[in-house]
Amino acid sequence: MINDLNRLKIDQKGQAGAELILLIGAMIIIVLMVIYFYKNYLIGVGDEINNVELNELNKSISNISSKFIEGG
Repeated sequence: MINDLNRLKIDQKGQAGAELILLIGAMIIIVLMVIYFYKNYLIGVGDEINNVELNELNKSISNISSKFIEGG
């Protein structure tokens, strides 16, 4: 009888360990998915920022060059 109780305790510890491993694995998968989508978001934002800055630079160069052309 006592041996059966000891086996039951060992089995419960094994089950708890397996559940913990599954829980941690699921959390890792969720974190990796969030990182993947966040990376894509940041790449899109970075491209948009670069395009805006490039357009502003082009406008500034055009304004400067137009002043030299008018003055000549």
